[in-house]
Formats: sequence, C-alpha cells, structure tokens
Amino acid sequence: MDLYCGTSGFAYKQWKGPFYPEDLPATRMLAHYASRLNSVEINNTFYRMPKKATIEAWREQVSSPFRFAIKASRRISHFKRLKNCEPEAGFLFEAVAELGPNLGAVLVQLPPNMRLDLARLEAFLTLIPHDVRAAFEFRHDSWDVAEVDALLVQANATRVTVDTAAASPPTTSAPGRWAYLRLRAPDYSDQVLEEWAAYCQSFEQTFVFFKHEEDGQAPALAERLARLNAACID
Repeated sequence: MDLYCGTSGFAYKQWKGPFYPEDLPATRMLAHYASRLNSVEINNTFYRMPKKATIEAWREQVSSPFRFAIKASRRISHFKRLKNCEPEAGFLFEAVAELGPNLGAVLVQLPPNMRLDLARLEAFLTLIPHDVRAAFEFRHDSWDVAEVDALLVQANATRVTVDTAAASPPTTSAPGRWAYLRLRAPDYSDQVLEEWAAYCQSFEQTFVFFKHEEDGQAPALAERLARLNAACID
C-alpha cells in the first residue's frame, strides 16, 4: 500500500521553528517540505486557476516519489456546481498535467447546500482525463447513496473521508481501490492514528492530509502517521 501523507498547504511562516528552519526563505519552503513529507494538498487553486509556470516551479522543487493533490477551482465546484464547466475543467486538467507523475489527485469539494444530482456527476466525470484521479468531497447527506459510489468506482474516482473530531476511522471503507482522507482535528492521539494507519491498509493507495494549524502540529501529525503506517507494513 502506498501512503501519501502531508498537510493542506505548506507556505506557512508560523511553521518556522516547529517545522521549517528559522532562516529558511519562502522560496525554499516546498523543497524543505518535500524532504520530510511525500505529499501536499494545494488549496489556493480553489481561489485562482493554476498557471502552468507555477506548476512547473512546484514540480522542479520535488523528487519523483512526491505527489501533489490539487483542489479544483470554485468556478467548477461552487459557481457552476459541476454543470456546463467544460472550459474551466479543460483549463484545470491541462494545467495539472504539467505535474506529470507528481500529480496524485484532484480534489473536488462541493458546497454544503449542493444536493444529489447523479446525472450532473456522471456528466462531469466524463470531463476528467483517464489518467487523473479525482476525489469528491460531498458535503450534503443526500450524496450518501450506493449509486454515487458506483459512478465513482467506474471512473476510478473516490469519495473523500473527512474527520473533524479526532475520531476513529469509519467502519465501512471508501469505494474503490484508493482513498483520500482529510483529517481536520487539531490533534490526534497515537492510538487513533494507529487505527487510521490500519484503515489505510485496506487500499492500494491512500492520500492523507492534516489541517493547517499555526503551531506546526499538522506536519508533525503527518510524520507520525507515516511512521505508524511503516510499522503496520513491517
């Protein structure tokens, strides 16, 4: 099982000291981050479509095993709500293709008031290139049906699992052969992290991202989970 574990974002000056060296320039943050963790979730692409030049600069600072998760633009998920967004989707997927093998997944986070629409989801899935994995964060309970999971599995996509309470993993696994976890609580005990590490073993590949906290706890949690996962494999 391949575990790609990191944080939501990396360019936080508050992490200087706890994670980054005090004198590290901002232009070297990603390279330092990638020397300690093997994945990052990029969230600023939600507000601004990524430019190829920016993506190329990211790629040049990491090694081949590193993986980026790119959050889809709000133009796609919130403004157009997956409908009639062919130009925006085309721009996004063409841009992230510049990452090559360093692209891990694209995160599509839907608004909380967007209800189940199978036809709309099915149509949007056809816009995703076959070599791109997409993870959908459905935030309305109406999406919690088997028909959604069937569409996702067919497209090699998955449903995002979110935890905000430092709780144990769900008793049922996400659909498909890979998983995308967003662990958003400020802290996790080693016991709970061990349970999440065991949960990850159910998949061929898992992406896990901890929420940014100013005290630098998120990268520490990511490193702890990576060590616990390695222990599970051993």
